[in-house]
Order: sequence, then C-alpha cells, then structure tokens
Amino acid sequence: MIDLPPYPPLDPSNYDLIIVGTGVSESVLAAAASSSGSSVLHLDPNPFYGSHFASLSLPDLTSFLHSNSVSPPPPPSSPPLPPSNNHDFISVDLVNRSLYSSVEISSFESEILEEHSRRFNVDLCSPRVVFCADESINLMLKSGANNYVEFKSIDASFVGDSSGELRNVPDSRAAIFKDKSLTLLEKNQLMKFFKLVQSHLASSTENDDTTTVKISEEDMESPFVDFLTKMRLPPKIKSIILYAIAMLDYDQDNMETCRQLLKTKEGIARLALYITSMGRFSNALGALIYPIYGQGELPQAFCRRAAVKGCIYVLRMPITALLLDKETGGYKGVKLASGQEIFSQKLILDPCVTVGLESLSSLTDQQNETLSVLVPKVMVNKEKIARGICVIRGSVKADVSNALIVYPPKSLFPEQLTAIRVLQLGSGLAVCPADMHVLYLSTLCDNDDQGIKSLLSAMSNLVRLPDRENQQSDSVVENDTCEAKPILLWRALYVQELVKGEFGGTISSMPSPDGNLNYNEIVESALKLYEQLMGSEELFKEETSVENTTEENDDGVDIED
Repeated sequence: MIDLPPYPPLDPSNYDLIIVGTGVSESVLAAAASSSGSSVLHLDPNPFYGSHFASLSLPDLTSFLHSNSVSPPPPPSSPPLPPSNNHDFISVDLVNRSLYSSVEISSFESEILEEHSRRFNVDLCSPRVVFCADESINLMLKSGANNYVEFKSIDASFVGDSSGELRNVPDSRAAIFKDKSLTLLEKNQLMKFFKLVQSHLASSTENDDTTTVKISEEDMESPFVDFLTKMRLPPKIKSIILYAIAMLDYDQDNMETCRQLLKTKEGIARLALYITSMGRFSNALGALIYPIYGQGELPQAFCRRAAVKGCIYVLRMPITALLLDKETGGYKGVKLASGQEIFSQKLILDPCVTVGLESLSSLTDQQNETLSVLVPKVMVNKEKIARGICVIRGSVKADVSNALIVYPPKSLFPEQLTAIRVLQLGSGLAVCPADMHVLYLSTLCDNDDQGIKSLLSAMSNLVRLPDRENQQSDSVVENDTCEAKPILLWRALYVQELVKGEFGGTISSMPSPDGNLNYNEIVESALKLYEQLMGSEELFKEETSVENTTEENDDGVDIED
C-alpha cells in the first residue's frame, strides 16, 4: 500500500498470535483463537475484509485484480540489501507474490454499469456455495457466527451441453418423477441407486445393520465410475451423478487425463453431503444456499465473532518484514508498514506473502529453517483455476434467478478436460441491481490459455454480446433451443494460482482459495492449524455451552424465503 493513513502506535505490542489476511481460513482461526482466550492481532493490507474471499463493487474488483496480477518485475537498479540488524533480532524483508494472471476486463455497456457500479457485490473466488450440511455451517453454529449472516436458497441446478440446453439435475424423489427428460427406465434406475446409497448411509449409523443393504468393501475401494457402471446406470445418469451431484472436476472415464480418480467410498461421502443437505433446513429449497450480499459475508461473520472476543483489527496495514532472533534464528515478530515493530508467539500469513529469494542468501541455516514455509516452491505441473465473471441483463433460464450449472468434461468441445461450473445469482441476494444477474464461472486448468478457452466456450453457450446495430428493447435474443439468451454487459476473465498452505512451528502460510464448490477443505485447513496452535483444546467450547439457545429458525441458520 502506498498512501497509508496516519495510524497511532498499536498498544499492546505483544500478542499470542498475529494473523495477516482476513480470508475464510484466517478469520475462522482468529475467531477460534480469540474464543480460547488468546490475544490476537488481525491485520489486512486491503481496505476491506475477506482478502481473496471478498465481495467487491465493480471498480474495486477491477482495481484489485489489476494490482494483484502478474507483471514483469522491474530491472534491478542495485544489489539487494542484506537483512537489517536491530537490537537482538534481524529484519527480513517480505514480498508479495501475485496469485492472478491473464486478467482481462471488458465493459459493453459502460454508461449503465457506471451508474450502478456501487450496487454490485461481486465475489473474487466464485462460483462457490454453501451446502446446508457443509462443515462451514456447523462451524458457524458452534461459534455463533451464524448471527451475523443471512442466506438464500439456490433455486435449481442444471447440466448443460453444447446444444445450449439446460437439463434439471434430478437430485430428489420429487425431482426425478417431475423430470421429463428421463425415460421411465432411467427414473427407476436412478431411484434404485439413491435408495441403495441411503440404505448404505443408514447402515453406517445404526448398531444393527442386518436389515439394511450395504455396499461391499470391494465395491467401496473400486473406482466410483466403475461402480456406477456396475449399477447399470446409463452415461447420461452417470454424468449427472459424477459432475452435478458429487461435483467432480476431472473426466473419470479418461485414465490418461484424470488426476483425481475417485473411489466409491469417496463418491458415497460426496453424495452423503448432498443428500444430508437436502432436508437439513426447513426454509431451504434444496441442498445449496448462498449468503446475502456475497460470500464476503462469511469471513466478516467470523471476524465480528473474533472482535467480540477481544481480537484487534487493523485494515490497510501490510507487514513489510519479519523479525528473527539473531542467535537462534527463531521468529520474534513483524514490522508493520507504519514502521512499528509488533511481537508475537505465532504468525499466520496470507498466501500472497513470501520471502524474496535474494534475502535468504545472507541468513544462517537456523534463520532459513524458520522461513522455509514462506519460500516459493518450484512445482511441476502446477495446477491453476480459471475464473470468469459476467454481468448480464436477463437470465440464462426463464423464471429462475439463482442457479448452478455444470458442464461435464467434453460436453462443450472434445478437448474439454475438466468440468466447468457456472453460478447465476440475482438481485434478491443483493449482489446486483434489479433486472440484472451475475454469472460466475470456473474450471481447473494446466495453463492460462486452456482455462480461458473453456470459460469462453461456456460463456458463448449461455450469453450473447450486445448487438448495437439491431439492439432489441428487451435486450434478449432467441437461441437455437428457443430459450431467451441474456445480453452480456460486463465481463472479467482471470486465472488464479492454487497455493497450498504450509504449516510451520511458529510461522504458517494459509492456502489460496481452492477450486471446490464448497468450503469443506478450506475449513479443514483452518481446523488442522488450530490443532497445531492450541493442541487438544476444544474448538469454540465457550460458545457451544453458552450461546446455543436463540435461533432464527429451528436449525439456527437464517434462510430467507
């Protein structure tokens, strides 16, 4: 940050834990550590909460992506300076690495968007939703963070293909019977499969499982796609289960390109999450919900919980250096951009923060070992995720506002190696003005060109650029399937690097947003780090015993109709 406000010195200057970045994982940790009685200082270099999980206006999103995208480094004007010495410790400069590349932002109706630009709450790392049985929901209920966020249901889920047709995902008994695209035989096959899964899940929770059908251990260890074939499910049904319910990314039928061949036991666990989410909350229409005002509300809810427990928050405050003990090389504290030195027992960093390689050459072996979790790793076949955002006038499906769309591998073009997910959200979620929708798209990729190609293919399947020569008053046109195609008003394309978290003794680095649709792995990384920090101490023990009484609905989560 360049223009920092004149902050007064922080008092106190010693803490049990310093956390940099207010993403979901960092905010969960701040709330948990504060609840356990630890003194926590929570910093963020940005002027907003959420870090890479933030929801921003269009101008702020554009500014963030451009300022945090890959750019060629400036030529060195002079040799790097050695770490500065001060008292009993040395100062090692930190640098920020860019998570984003190939940023391309286009506006096709500038005047309209400028008028409403501040009425958007656009997510940085969508598409992402909350399963009603998601671990993040359980954690919100346990911590009391559910009191600071409201949700709405995702109205429907669809599977798309190159024809432009969007077919409903038959994910319940009622949906299967209503689905006109399924034959009677296919309906019976799908019902039989779901009944087997539910029977297996029931047997896993009951003491006496002799009366229930259970999937054999041999089948549980086999590839999930093979098990579905064994169940005589046709390719169309298999595709729906694999990519629109189990939410897999890679083509399970292609052993050469599939990086994550799922076993049946893992597939059943994914189906269990979906099935248990279906009926958990009385106000939810299905398995999926989304926070009103954007996913940036989730980290803010945990931050509010942390603040109630004494956590100190400072935004617009980067850290510029780490302080290491001269003799032992151990971590001592950080230097803020304001120049103040702050000390703590442990430090947790945003995935963008790292140590410049040139700074390591003049350090001792012990000091280098302390900083090892921050040294950029050279990775072969580094995986990325391509993301896209569209502002559209109209809806991709008539009479549906909030919807999830999945394009299975090879459904749009033969070289499509991974599934593409699309999430449409409307003004009822307070993410955009009325008569508009926001589309989020994502797909895993090996390189930027591959990912952008996939996103553009999905976009062209769903939306249409404005026709300035013959623009219709209702701003929609008809596609080949006679479904109204919405008009594209604004678009952002970018590729995000996937960075794994690194857990160290005193310094840890959190992971970047992953490519999953839900928050389970993100929350799990926070819980694992909490165990390392706090040992066996129960998570949110005080909140569980004291504040588990007042609830907005029977289940404690506020879901608007």
